[in-house]
Amino acid sequence: MSEEHAFQLAAIVVYLIGMLVIGYYAYRRTKTGRDFLLAGRDLSPRVAALSAGASDMSGWLLMGLPGALYATGLIEAWIAIGLTLGTWLNWMIVAPRLRVYSEITSDSITMPAFFEFRFRDRTRLIRSVSAIIILVFFVFYVASMMVASGAFFESAFGWNYMTGVLVVGGVTLTYTAFGGFLGASLTDVAQGLLMMAALVSVPIIATIQLGGPGRVVSLIDEADIQVGLDHLSFTGGGLSWASMLVIISGLAWGLGYFGQPHILARFFAIRSHSDVKTARRIGTGWVILCMGGAVLTGLIGVAWFHEAGQPLDNPETVFLLLSQTLFHPFVAGLVLAAVIASIMSTMSSQLLVSASALVEDIYGLFKHDPGEKQQLWLGRLAVVVVTIIAILIAQDPDSTVLDLVGFAWAGFGAAFGPMILMSLYWKRVTAMGALAGMIAGAAVSYIWGTVPAIKETIDLYEIIPGVIAHFVIAIIVSRLTKKPDPEVAEEFEQMRETVSSK
Repeated sequence: MSEEHAFQLAAIVVYLIGMLVIGYYAYRRTKTGRDFLLAGRDLSPRVAALSAGASDMSGWLLMGLPGALYATGLIEAWIAIGLTLGTWLNWMIVAPRLRVYSEITSDSITMPAFFEFRFRDRTRLIRSVSAIIILVFFVFYVASMMVASGAFFESAFGWNYMTGVLVVGGVTLTYTAFGGFLGASLTDVAQGLLMMAALVSVPIIATIQLGGPGRVVSLIDEADIQVGLDHLSFTGGGLSWASMLVIISGLAWGLGYFGQPHILARFFAIRSHSDVKTARRIGTGWVILCMGGAVLTGLIGVAWFHEAGQPLDNPETVFLLLSQTLFHPFVAGLVLAAVIASIMSTMSSQLLVSASALVEDIYGLFKHDPGEKQQLWLGRLAVVVVTIIAILIAQDPDSTVLDLVGFAWAGFGAAFGPMILMSLYWKRVTAMGALAGMIAGAAVSYIWGTVPAIKETIDLYEIIPGVIAHFVIAIIVSRLTKKPDPEVAEEFEQMRETVSSK
């Protein structure tokens, strides 16, 4: 192993040990099943905000987004703008009401449970169907994170692919299974700060090295003349039907936030709805800094590698190669650790939401009110089971089941996002309306994203037709079915009064 790789690996080892230490601290404070699944609903606004952000952003933030900007230009930045707006709106219109309403509705600690109690669904179909959707999608999602970690160690250090999978999977499993929701949230904070530091420092130092912003812009222009692109145009060089679809699809990514179970879990867990305003400012600020850093890294990479006369074969390596060029190997190793952090923070949250779906929503259908200790150990067992299944799937990095991950963000957004909004803002929505809308949203989103004839005709992000279908079907079915019980209206008004009285 070279000296450079030795320094980088040492930095990653330090990072992994730090995650285990945080996990041990959380383990000492996790005593009950409620603690394990939702940290006792006592997260501070800072922890909730940074945890929500870090658990949302996987390796895509440090590799995929900078790579897209390097390859295409600012037209890809509309995704970052959409996600930033979605983050702010989610904290603004969903978080305070969901925190209050979930407590009013039998103190629900999972999204499927909230839906069941909110809609008085005596058939239990909403809870079981939504739990199954969460479990299936997140198993594949976790597997994709493991594939990414295996590929990372394979390319960065020449390790065997499965060794990388087992190292990252093993560390994440350990601090998640023992530290529970608190462990995942506290490690998310450390991982989120590491990601932010890396994404802010790389473009700043690269710009200084190149001679300032003016020099960067001129180098990008020179590179564009050679390849016939316009990296500095938000419309890709001209407004057309195709570019409009790209812009609309990019902004539509923000719609997905309203239905992501691992993000909404932070709204359940925050200490009080009065803390949401502070969390919103912290969370939105973190996203702005990280998204801005990722966008600038991709653009500055165009200038850097043009001047070096070495265009990249793989655009997604732009962030990693810049960091390895700019920093001492140990510091570069910490930047590489930020990539691992982005993977692990997402994976741990998905493991916990999957465990919650298994223990609270599926096992809970057959055995009511398990004891606190039993719930705690069932939660830990569920994390282990989901991890093992994901590792088995991840043995084949080209496994076709992983293609489903590309639809998970849109699938969750279309299946759950409109239902969340209607449950919080429209008391007339019924259980059957919610169930029909959930199924319609998920189905339309999946069909739109997988049928080639549709994609070739209108290349629009599938979350848009999925969300529209969900709203239309839910409203029609709710109007055609019996009004909800009077207690639903009473709880709705109680929630609204509590939120408005803060």
